[in-house]
Amino acid sequence: MRKKNIVATTAIVSAVLVLVLILAFFLHRKPLISIGNSGQISPTPIEIVHIKDIGQWEFLTISDEEIVDTVRHGLFGDYELSRIYYGTLRLGADLSRAKKDFITTDHDTIIVKLPPIQLLDERFIDEARTRSFIEDGSWTEADRAALTRKAIRRMRQRCLTTDNIRKAETNAQQQVSTLLHAMGYQHVKVIVK
Repeated sequence: MRKKNIVATTAIVSAVLVLVLILAFFLHRKPLISIGNSGQISPTPIEIVHIKDIGQWEFLTISDEEIVDTVRHGLFGDYELSRIYYGTLRLGADLSRAKKDFITTDHDTIIVKLPPIQLLDERFIDEARTRSFIEDGSWTEADRAALTRKAIRRMRQRCLTTDNIRKAETNAQQQVSTLLHAMGYQHVKVIVK
């Protein structure tokens, strides 16, 4: 009989200890949002720092290729240089340019003001894939560099359109909203300025 009492006492003590540990866990856990007496939410400073630490957030990637050529008129005829360039232009927001208060709240809604969509990397030409397919005569590195600059201008003109910027803004709103919903915020508004 005494053994049964010891086993029962041990089981009760173990159950109480487990309940105390569970209670301690929930009391010391930091919530994703803090709710004040007014019912308003506010993001914690650590969450804001983590979002800002993302740095450059890419929202649209555009692959492009351009054929660029030039002709040099010489004494004994014309010489042509034609090259094909490949580039990957990445449009997104540079969060290091975001204002200090880029995340604010309005009652139960979290508002995120992202910096304007921009080209994240000016060096988007893939030099390793660049090929000459017509090269008559002799050409200097300065000639090739001028052709590369021409390809960059054409790619920027073709890819940095209003339509592509709008697509990147839409993607930004969707991706940032998804992230904040995953962090526990129900009402999210994303503004790209």
